[in-house]
Amino acid sequence: MSRVHSKNTKPEILVRKWLWEHGYRYRLNVKDIPGRPDIVMRKYKTVIFVNGCFWHGHVGCDKFVMPKSNVEFWQSKISRNRVRDLKNYKTLQESGWNVIVVWECELKSSSFEETMAKVISKIGKNPQKPFEYQTPDSGFAVAAEPEAEYNATEANAFNKNKN
Repeated sequence: MSRVHSKNTKPEILVRKWLWEHGYRYRLNVKDIPGRPDIVMRKYKTVIFVNGCFWHGHVGCDKFVMPKSNVEFWQSKISRNRVRDLKNYKTLQESGWNVIVVWECELKSSSFEETMAKVISKIGKNPQKPFEYQTPDSGFAVAAEPEAEYNATEANAFNKNKN
């Protein structure tokens, strides 16, 4: 269990690579957004959670099997994860975010393209071209998501801490 990580999992990397190859730009694990989503696409006001079937208790999935030892601990742990997930999804939706959940089992090679097509349809049917800018020394365009705008209070607080 000590080798299990919450960031940069194989399913998450699969989704990220596919999105990047198809022109979508994003931020990873943004701390100031409830639930710290795996993928944040501010341009589309969309967050994507790539959930492991075991850790998030995917009901009806072959990959979710309750362990036979220490049953009370695991039932409690999975239950807390589910409750926390639903609370975060609700908070995000109430804040105007489009919440997409991709389950690990949906990323099998046989269903991967179909799953990603569903993700794209939920993001938006006609994504705009990514923001491009020229770097003075490189001579070529680099695609990037524009940084979030900060209000004056945050900027002043940052400048005070900097000095």
